[in-house]
Amino acid sequence: MEQLPSGEPIWDLKFNEKGLLTAPATDAFLEQIAAEDITDLFIFSHGWGTSETGARDLYDAMFPLLREAACGVPSIDRVGLAGVFWPSLWFPDTPATPPRPVGSTQAGDNALQEESAGTAVLSGADIAASLLPGFEDPQQQQTVVKIGQLIDEGEAAIGSGEPDTVKEQRLQQLNRLLQSLLPPDPGGEYEDQGETTILLTNEPKRDYQAAAEVFGSAPPGSSGQGLGDWFGKAINGAKDVMRVFSYTIMKARAGDIGRTGLGPLLVALHRRSPGVRVHLIGHSFGARLVSFALAGIGAPSDSPVASLLLVQAAFSHWSFAHAQDNPFGNPGALHNYANRVHGPLVATFSVHDWAVGRWYPKASFLSRQDTQAGVAGRWDGLGADGYQAVSPAADRIMSATGGLDYQFASGTFYRVNAVEVINNVEGQPFAGAHSDIRKPALAQLAVAAAAAHA
Repeated sequence: MEQLPSGEPIWDLKFNEKGLLTAPATDAFLEQIAAEDITDLFIFSHGWGTSETGARDLYDAMFPLLREAACGVPSIDRVGLAGVFWPSLWFPDTPATPPRPVGSTQAGDNALQEESAGTAVLSGADIAASLLPGFEDPQQQQTVVKIGQLIDEGEAAIGSGEPDTVKEQRLQQLNRLLQSLLPPDPGGEYEDQGETTILLTNEPKRDYQAAAEVFGSAPPGSSGQGLGDWFGKAINGAKDVMRVFSYTIMKARAGDIGRTGLGPLLVALHRRSPGVRVHLIGHSFGARLVSFALAGIGAPSDSPVASLLLVQAAFSHWSFAHAQDNPFGNPGALHNYANRVHGPLVATFSVHDWAVGRWYPKASFLSRQDTQAGVAGRWDGLGADGYQAVSPAADRIMSATGGLDYQFASGTFYRVNAVEVINNVEGQPFAGAHSDIRKPALAQLAVAAAAAHA
């Protein structure tokens, strides 16, 4: 346990990929919470592609801002702060094509076809090296390395005159290895699994080329045009499929760690110190982690959670939805767990978040070919437009000048337009402002939600 200069205690909560709390020991953590006489514990989880150093930098920036925002708030007394560390995968940065400004005369179908995630510049070795630290199992690590090798061997074979049958065998082998790394089928609990369609394909020759078109690694109909042959397009598509794979593993892992790791820890905390109010904050896939922690809490009476803040959340905006307006036909995966939050449920969104608003739904491109493909926003994320099909719900706007006057009420879902705050896209051609969150206004939003507890 460490402390801010002002004396507030800080804990690092470290989980492995299976959801096991590896540090600190659960009993020691619970005893320290009790000994510090905490009334309000803010638990923050980082998102995708974040190293331990990156997560610590985020918490070092945000924790003092949270403390400052909470100082003097009458309904908040002794503050504690905890940062969640979990093994999210990293995918290499790529020179994506930034969206054109709204109103551009070049906008339209042709402009959309020119969008590119920039994945084609990566080698298989680049991709494998980034994904490797996220896997503990040696056999899985070997599989990741082998996939990278197959991509590079395939790229070397482009235009070589190698028979098509050999090329197709390469793709089939890569596809089998990739599928061997996928997490178990969640059995319908996760209603936003559209990206698995490309990962579970039996026709990589066709579908990897389609992936290259959707992610802009090759323009439509480009086989044989500067890429050597159809195989070049498929190999570039394989790189894009690896991006989707990384995203899928992170999404599933965040949910598992929340449900099997953080959720039970919160139950134990409530039993040991029933007076402690917990305020959950998550960014990106960390928002999924803290949200699925609610599913690890058996009943509302077992929950210490007084507020939930999802910052540019990278998971389905239907996750808390009621059945009648959910395009998946059932209640959202978290619909029955919203009552584990005794205060407001808040989610930010920003049009400048290209990671969630632009690329997130593309991962489900093959699923769009089904009979419900016409449902608007079926595959969109929370960070693009906030909670959907929830009740009661209300809209708010986050001001660049910050403040605490949001008039939040317990049990209400709030969609907070953060365009005035989360808007810096400088140097981030792929993600845009997705991680532009180290702002006093964000801390004040979290404290406003915390102060509205029942």
